[in-house]
Amino acid sequence: MSDTPYTPPEVWKWERENGGQFASTNRPIAGATHDKELPVGAHPLQLYSLATPNGVKVTVMLEELLAKGHAGAEYDAWIIKIGDGDQFGSGFVEINPNSKIPALMDRSGSEPLRVFESASILMHLAEKFGEFLPTQGAARTETLNWLFWQMGSAPYLGGGFGHFYAYAPEKWQYPIDRFAMEAKRQLDVLDRQLAERTYIAGEDYTIADMAIWPWYGQLVLGRLYDAAEFLDAQSYKNVVRWAKAIDARPAVQRGRMVNRSFGDLEMQLHERHDASDFETRTQDKLEPAAE
Repeated sequence: MSDTPYTPPEVWKWERENGGQFASTNRPIAGATHDKELPVGAHPLQLYSLATPNGVKVTVMLEELLAKGHAGAEYDAWIIKIGDGDQFGSGFVEINPNSKIPALMDRSGSEPLRVFESASILMHLAEKFGEFLPTQGAARTETLNWLFWQMGSAPYLGGGFGHFYAYAPEKWQYPIDRFAMEAKRQLDVLDRQLAERTYIAGEDYTIADMAIWPWYGQLVLGRLYDAAEFLDAQSYKNVVRWAKAIDARPAVQRGRMVNRSFGDLEMQLHERHDASDFETRTQDKLEPAAE
């Protein structure tokens, strides 16, 4: 970090990229940067996403619905490469003016319905199929409490801790300490909540678990920011127990693969249009073997 204190100007102006990974996709204005129509597949549900934690929430939900026998939850998943700026294409911006994944088009009704923000998509699917969200009473409220806890808390984990620990152009102690403290506080919140409960909102697996696990479950399992040791994640024993139990669910394992473009090739299913794609269209089967 520079030894020279930064004095903010009276009016901030965007004069250069701020550096670090993903810097080229950051800008202070909204809207499309180029014209690009989105593909549309055969199913009523069209998902445009990437296997970041927010994207995994929705693919896990869809795979869980299919595992329960809801044929209407069949979906086409199209990859949105945020590093390439796909989220700024005109077709994507029409679905989500905030240019963030995931985004869903539900074409099952008389008019196409756009659904954006991961919590909104989870609620939409839960109510559409009558699964993973209690319909009334205290159980419904508690599930929504934790769904929106995740939406409010995870930006401090991702945009805060994750950015400065893993992606910023330099390692700066002040922001890393600040956000590591908050990440550990959040893990402690979850650990206390899970001390006497099987799942986040009680004894039933809900959309609250599907929202929280891709962030905090994968963090303690060592899959997020390579930070489990740094945060002493194993000390949050209730979170670890819960994370491992959810990780073992077949639908979760499939959901992690959809729209994934990083890591082991056998775990990458860039597009998903049919259940058989998990066996026939992962990248290890599509890409030529290295010589």
